[in-house]
Amino acid sequence: MKVIYTSAECFPVAKVGGLADVVGSLPKYLAKIGVEASVVIPAYQMPWFDGKFYRIVHQGYFHLGQEHLYFEVRYFIDDILGFPFYTIHIPTKFDRYGVYADANGYFFSDEIERNISFQRAFLTWLRDGSVKVDLVHCHDHHTGLIPFMMKHAYEFQSLADIPTVFTIHNERYQGSFAWSKQYLMPQFDNWKSGLLDWNNVINPLASAVRCVHKVTTVSPNYMNELMYDSFGLEQLFRTESWKCTGILNGIDNEVWNPATDPMVGALLKKDQIKFKAQNKKIIL
Repeated sequence: MKVIYTSAECFPVAKVGGLADVVGSLPKYLAKIGVEASVVIPAYQMPWFDGKFYRIVHQGYFHLGQEHLYFEVRYFIDDILGFPFYTIHIPTKFDRYGVYADANGYFFSDEIERNISFQRAFLTWLRDGSVKVDLVHCHDHHTGLIPFMMKHAYEFQSLADIPTVFTIHNERYQGSFAWSKQYLMPQFDNWKSGLLDWNNVINPLASAVRCVHKVTTVSPNYMNELMYDSFGLEQLFRTESWKCTGILNGIDNEVWNPATDPMVGALLKKDQIKFKAQNKKIIL
């Protein structure tokens, strides 16, 4: 079985929160049970990329409103990650430092354009790049429009039969934007616009829950909580509960191992020195 994870983060390449930890570890362990899992994220300008070798496996173009955007898919040769890893380079959108904000902490003002361009480039690659995939696994609102576009966008109809999974790590961030920016989306049957709408705006997270084949969350308790407190989506989660499952997050103990973590080791050594110094004073 071949699975592609699409996400805004992946440890250790680009990490802001727990999303990166899941995307950067689960594919590695799926490989051990025979699942061919790969990861694709945007091509940020991050320190991890310095000195890394990659191969361009696909090049293409698409329209984002009035913009004609070039993109290239890069495959990184890195055995340490433990899974096939790709980035999508989109000049003017992601060729800058930072995942969601710049070095000064200011959020990028073109977040909507960036998210949509990444998703459209990803689907264009799947359609035109002869990519063999049995399942597309999307994570959080940054990739929440992919299930809708695969099913209902005219230009991606060849992908409509590929199953999709959507994992929610944080429902507080939903990626909503006004219908005035619909022009950024590929064309689709207007009768399907209700699958995008929530409270009169386009809501990527809500759309994913409606359009995806299966929804997962980071724990069973979190799944139950969403039905009673999910920042306005409570009724949606109750209605779609039949396809929702909470799966408890694990931990990559090969990475987060106190016995081998150099940061923990440094702290322990510091405490030991401090303890010996204090004990010496007491003896004197």
